[in-house]
Amino acid sequence: MFESVTGAAMQSALDGLAMRQRAIANNIANVNTPGYHAQRVQFEEALAKSVARGDGSASASMDRSLEPTRLDGSNVNLDTETLSNIETVLRYQFAARAAESPFSGVRTAMRTN
Repeated sequence: MFESVTGAAMQSALDGLAMRQRAIANNIANVNTPGYHAQRVQFEEALAKSVARGDGSASASMDRSLEPTRLDGSNVNLDTETLSNIETVLRYQFAARAAESPFSGVRTAMRTN
């Protein structure tokens, strides 16, 4: 069950989303740091390609944002980070529930005996 393409894809998605949450937290923590460039995490395209080839395992990558900077040289936008965080948390919760659903039947069966 753990070796399926779906299982590998769900694990890759959860890993990528967790990395994105850490990047967002770093960005918010450095919102007032002069010269700091926001970090962006990409994994969706790599994940789609790995699923298409029947693998499901993909790694996330972290890059510096190329968005315009403020006068202090930083390009962290608190509004953008807040919205990205909300989206990422919701996607993580959805993926976590989807990943655990195959086990809910096993838990139910164990409780009834």
